[in-house]
Amino acid sequence: MEAKIVTFDGKLILGKKLEMSLANNLTPILWKSFIPQIPSIPNRITKELISVSVYPQDYFQSFHPSRNFEKWAGVEVSLTNDTLIGLESLRIENGMYAEFLYQGLPKEAGVFYQNIFRNWLPNSKYQLDARPHFEVMGEKYKNEDPNSEELVYIPITLR
Repeated sequence: MEAKIVTFDGKLILGKKLEMSLANNLTPILWKSFIPQIPSIPNRITKELISVSVYPQDYFQSFHPSRNFEKWAGVEVSLTNDTLIGLESLRIENGMYAEFLYQGLPKEAGVFYQNIFRNWLPNSKYQLDARPHFEVMGEKYKNEDPNSEELVYIPITLR
C-alpha cells in the first residue's frame, strides 16, 4: 500500500450531514438526499464530490463499529451561500494528509481501510491527527463499478 503525503491549505465544503456508525451506515441515504441539490450550488470549485467523516476525539483509541460519527456529502466551494435550504458548510483546516487511491466497490472498502490503520499507519513515521477524513470522487468514480476510483485522505502528523 502506497501513500502520497500531501499538505492542504484547507477546503470549504457545502453539503449535508448525518450522524451514523459503521454498523448503521446511512451513507446511501445521505447521498440520495444531497445529489438533487448539487446543480443549485453556486461557487463550486470542481465537479468532484467530497465525502467527509468527522470522528470524535478518541474514536480510534476506543473503536467500536456501533460508535457514532458525523458523515458529510458535499462539494468544495469558494464561499458559502447560507440561503440554500438544508445545506451546511464545513471547513477542513489545513494540514498534512496521507493520500491513498482506492479502486473497487464501496462495500469492499473495509479491508482497504483496515490495511491503512492496522498496517500502513503503525509502520510509518506518522500518527493520526484529529481532523476530518475525506474522500474525493472525481471523473473515475463510478459508484457501484469494481473499476471505480476515488482518493482517500487520512489526516496525519509526524510522530
